[in-house]
Amino acid sequence: MLHAQFQLSKQEWEESSHSRHTWWNLLERRRLQLHRVMNKKCVGSLKEEDLKGKRVFLRVDLNVPLNDKNYNDIPDDTKLRAVVPTIEYLMQRGSRVILASHRGSPIGITPKYSLKPLAPKLSKLLGVEVKTANDCIGHQVAYMVREIPEGGVLLLENLRFHTEERFLDDEFANKMASLADLYVNHDFGSAHRSSPSIQGVPDRLKPKPTVAGFLMKRELRYLTEVVKNPLMPFAAIVGGSKLSTKFGVIENLLENYKVNLLLLGGGLIFTFYKAQGYSVGSSLVEDVMLDPAKSLIEKAKENGISLILPGDVVIADKFSAGANSKVVPVSKIPHNWMGLDIGPDAIASFSAALDTSKTIIWYGPMGVFEYDKFAAGTESIAKKLAELGGNGVTTIITGGESVAAVEKVGLADKMSHVSMGGFASKELLEGIPLSGVLALDDDDA
Repeated sequence: MLHAQFQLSKQEWEESSHSRHTWWNLLERRRLQLHRVMNKKCVGSLKEEDLKGKRVFLRVDLNVPLNDKNYNDIPDDTKLRAVVPTIEYLMQRGSRVILASHRGSPIGITPKYSLKPLAPKLSKLLGVEVKTANDCIGHQVAYMVREIPEGGVLLLENLRFHTEERFLDDEFANKMASLADLYVNHDFGSAHRSSPSIQGVPDRLKPKPTVAGFLMKRELRYLTEVVKNPLMPFAAIVGGSKLSTKFGVIENLLENYKVNLLLLGGGLIFTFYKAQGYSVGSSLVEDVMLDPAKSLIEKAKENGISLILPGDVVIADKFSAGANSKVVPVSKIPHNWMGLDIGPDAIASFSAALDTSKTIIWYGPMGVFEYDKFAAGTESIAKKLAELGGNGVTTIITGGESVAAVEKVGLADKMSHVSMGGFASKELLEGIPLSGVLALDDDDA
């Protein structure tokens, strides 16, 4: 079987069917794309002579929530703090830094989605005044860019105030590219998009440098280099509510990664149980995914991978924080009861199975961790990974819910890497090259 990321679409197959040579060329092109994703130049490779006095278009992720009653209140400044090392590197080498980001999904100019309230916090973090523009293109913005001193920072207004940012609009990309001498992308979370600021600007600035920021490079290192060449044994933990949203990741882990152990939890396990003939009560099941679930079990067997499902689960009589609950074996889920977490025996067996691992990636919670009654499985996995991380095991956390879970229990800083990638991480783990990464310069070193 062809590796998933090397498979051709029906259209590609039909277009290439006249020539085996053309077909293998297409496969080789896919392989090279994936290799290119792993090897990108970083801003750290640029020296002072490359950066001094240069206008740097720095695509960042400032998509943070603000207090609805006080737009100057930033409840979570994690994303702002994450961009500081890249900005400081540029400032210290005399660059004139242009910060560009989207925030929210505004329709036209929408004051509550303005980036201006973020400037005071950025100024405090950086130790310099971050000036703000009223737009991200136009004559006034061009004038403000010219006035940025060496080591200075200008924050452009929300890119999505222009609907063109949602599409690969050539004119919009040209206008933004005209502001800069080189391009740095810090925003891994948007790297799967083909928007003007992610793909259009770097395409237009070449052959001038277009490189990854420090966070982008770190994400790529852990989600490509480390998982492709892990310290062995290598374990993956996948959870979440639906198999349909995780199928591509699980399939790629089984086929194209060196995974020795795959632990499954969350609502998706009940589709696997039903596929094997178990009665699962009113638990979440995707009937259209029953055959795909069987195929994943077979793939694991074929590849000699240990796929472990929980032996017991915590069930509830309704989906509610205050529901009645009890622990039962997976074979004894009553009618009208639903599984909402893995059970204590599963927690123990999962923990024991992980003990010998040297690299672990976790994507998706073990249960409905938002409700304390059904959070034990997820929190136990977080604590186990923190313990193993302290013993030198590489632990990678990805997926919004897994990240939220380790943050909830205060263990994010105990992990080797906590990804901020969201959907971009998912696509990368599925083996899909990211357009925003492919747009950056290859590292030929």
